[in-house]
Amino acid sequence: MTGRVAQLRGAARFAVNLYAEQGRGAYHAYVRRVPFTRLRFAPGREDPYPIYEQIRAEGPFVTTPMGNLATADHAICKELLRSRRWGVQPEGEEPPDDFDLSFLDRNPPDHTRLRRLVAPAFSPRRIGELRAGIEKTVDALLDDLLDGLERAGQADLVAGYAAPLPIAVISDLLGVPDADTAAFSRYGAAIGSALSGVRSLGHAREVMAADRALERLFLDLFERRRADPADDLLTEIVAAEASGEIRTDEMVPLCGLLLIAGFETTVNLVGNAVNALLEHPDQWASLVADPALAAAAVQETLRFDPPVQRTARVSFDDTEVAGTAITRNRWVNVLIGGANRDPAVFADPHVFDLGRSDGAEHLAFSSGIHHCVGRPLAELEATIALTRLAERLPGLRRAGAVRRRNATLIRGPQVLPVAGG
Repeated sequence: MTGRVAQLRGAARFAVNLYAEQGRGAYHAYVRRVPFTRLRFAPGREDPYPIYEQIRAEGPFVTTPMGNLATADHAICKELLRSRRWGVQPEGEEPPDDFDLSFLDRNPPDHTRLRRLVAPAFSPRRIGELRAGIEKTVDALLDDLLDGLERAGQADLVAGYAAPLPIAVISDLLGVPDADTAAFSRYGAAIGSALSGVRSLGHAREVMAADRALERLFLDLFERRRADPADDLLTEIVAAEASGEIRTDEMVPLCGLLLIAGFETTVNLVGNAVNALLEHPDQWASLVADPALAAAAVQETLRFDPPVQRTARVSFDDTEVAGTAITRNRWVNVLIGGANRDPAVFADPHVFDLGRSDGAEHLAFSSGIHHCVGRPLAELEATIALTRLAERLPGLRRAGAVRRRNATLIRGPQVLPVAGG
């Protein structure tokens, strides 16, 4: 009984803190009209870009209600992401225990050690070896999508195309059996939905259940690979455990990060790209006329509407940035989505243009030592997906309202109804 009472009290404290924090956020967003907080609530959650402009107009930094800083200035964002004197945790401190994102949440040397284990899986040679499989998967998904359009007249591009693609690819890369792919997708989506915060008690239960299920899945797969090695990343991680390069307790978080990052980046990149192209029919027509523009469409989407909207860095020193004094251990919210539309760097930043010449300066995959290790794979998947879509469904058009994900850190459509002709 004592244990049950303690559990109930813990749940009650969690609920009080959760809803109190949401109440404070709503007050700052709707009453005080604090731009940074308004990013978490409607209409900023649906369209954050006007708010990024307000933040940039206030100067190099704004102060958040928590006393941290935020910036949408491209030069400052780039500086903080690249500097070795800024990190993802205060210097010398371990990441919090509540949500382990492996090397994404760690400073060197642990960041360097864990990232080095998976980096070879994303080398140009290994990515090139995946191309044929990605093309086969894309064509199979398009076959199904076309069948669905023919039967029902419309389909959800996210559920039928954008989401199954990265799950199939990352499952193959890791070595997850086909039978587990559907569950793999469900768990990854649930955990990814919590990256920008837990919304409710029901959401918390969903995330915890997914986390436990994903842990069981990976632990079972590790045991299989110890007994029967294969040509996949899970086997390489198990071998690294045997050689002492990774601790056993670090293996599940590492694989979970690869799943979440591999899924969230690509599904939202493809969804945002198709959404932007259909919002700009002249650009879709250009892609249909020349599918080789797909790579340019991917880069312009990463600038114009990136899947990851922000990150954070903390200073290791008392320092000064852009004339602003910043004390040691002070956090700065790096607003990537805003930096990617900084008019000091990008001409006509609010225009979606496949012919853009300055788009390579975007920060969609971060920069510096935390630059996304899976970037080449995400770009390849999205490029093939857009190329084939333009070739096989030139008459693609919207068939209803787009419903965006209920999240602020990760941005993308949850439902994108389309029709073809």
